[in-house]
Amino acid sequence: MYDATTGPDAIRPAAVRNADDALYRKVSRRLIPFLFLCYVVSFLDRINIGFAQLQLKQDLGFSDAMYGLGAAVFYIGYVLFEVPSNLLLAKFGARKTFVRIMLLWGAASVGMMFISTPAHFYGLRFMLGMFEAGFFPGIVLYLTYWYPPLRRASVLSYFFAGVAVAGVLGGLLSGWIMRDMAGVLGLKGWQWMFAIEGSPALVLAVVAYFYLQDYPEDASWLSAAEKSRIAANLDQGTRAGHGGSGSGLAACLRDPRVYLFAFPYFALTGAALMLAFWMPLMIRDFGVKDVMMVSLYSVIPNAIGAVGVLLVARAADRTGRHPAFFAGCVVTAALALAALTTHPGSLPVALGLLALAAVTLFSGLPIFWAVPTSRLAPEARAAGIGVISSIGTSAGIVTPWAIGQVKSLTGSMDGALLGLAVLLVVSACVMVAASRKGEERA
Repeated sequence: MYDATTGPDAIRPAAVRNADDALYRKVSRRLIPFLFLCYVVSFLDRINIGFAQLQLKQDLGFSDAMYGLGAAVFYIGYVLFEVPSNLLLAKFGARKTFVRIMLLWGAASVGMMFISTPAHFYGLRFMLGMFEAGFFPGIVLYLTYWYPPLRRASVLSYFFAGVAVAGVLGGLLSGWIMRDMAGVLGLKGWQWMFAIEGSPALVLAVVAYFYLQDYPEDASWLSAAEKSRIAANLDQGTRAGHGGSGSGLAACLRDPRVYLFAFPYFALTGAALMLAFWMPLMIRDFGVKDVMMVSLYSVIPNAIGAVGVLLVARAADRTGRHPAFFAGCVVTAALALAALTTHPGSLPVALGLLALAAVTLFSGLPIFWAVPTSRLAPEARAAGIGVISSIGTSAGIVTPWAIGQVKSLTGSMDGALLGLAVLLVVSACVMVAASRKGEERA
């Protein structure tokens, strides 16, 4: 099996590397801006509940625990439908799959403006997770059809920068909508936020139908020579991964590496979601009371994270030492989260620690995915990505609910922050062990 750290990409002549760089810049200019925009919208629709809580909980009488459960319910639907969605993408193609996903999640996101009871809240959050399931693992699988292993962390870094960009947009846009549109047409500020931020997904779904191609050989904007070069650069047998099948799922479920890789992704996802859902409340607890100022201060860690993830992922691709870079990222993030429990009296210090956590957590995500996508067998790749993502994303079920319970019982997030810090350190050890096991069996 192809190993990204020792494969032929590492020893190609400079002229060939330069030609490939030009080719993949062309591919990236076509694919990445549109997919990036779609992912930013998807993540914004997922996390804007973190800003909505600043008004919604008071308006509807929701407690911290109820909010945490509602945030977590999203991931129940998400986890249940990730693997089926990825198998459907492998069978029917990315274009149709992404159109279906975006139309349905856009409708559910806009529908959040009508919630009035906990049952409405939980039901729509579940539907949003169910409809959006498969979008990100679908992107991961889709990009394996275009990019070889040594380019995947860098290209995926744009999407995790998108997580940070969504945080920036959420901070700027959500705060403005909730403050300045409250009362327009008799609607609350948070209702306008869901309506305005959910609508772009519906438009992007239509664009995706006409803009995307399923595979390089379908792209009219590539020459025959360019298509051949992309095929040659992909690891042997990638074509076998185009189809989704029960045999691929069975092979994936028998591979112990799938479960070893899933644990670090679980820990990393849990910590990243803690920032996404609870950063606004943490900033308010630092003494910032105005909702617009909370939103503006949340921009700082996310903006720094957006730049940092691109730089760190590129460094990991240049060296090929993805497991080591991953371990460094998550251990640094653990130290930053632990330091927040000391309750720094200075707002700049607290924002600096949040920024350090954001940079390292966001950077760890694309670096993580460079490892299993290069080590899983091609026939098990679609299912393997889905299973790893499902298990890892189940942190979204546990983390928001658990933090909500801790916050309700203790009035502090310290216990949750320390627990996540320990989990991250353990995940670094598991990732190193899993990657070594992958090299032995590759």
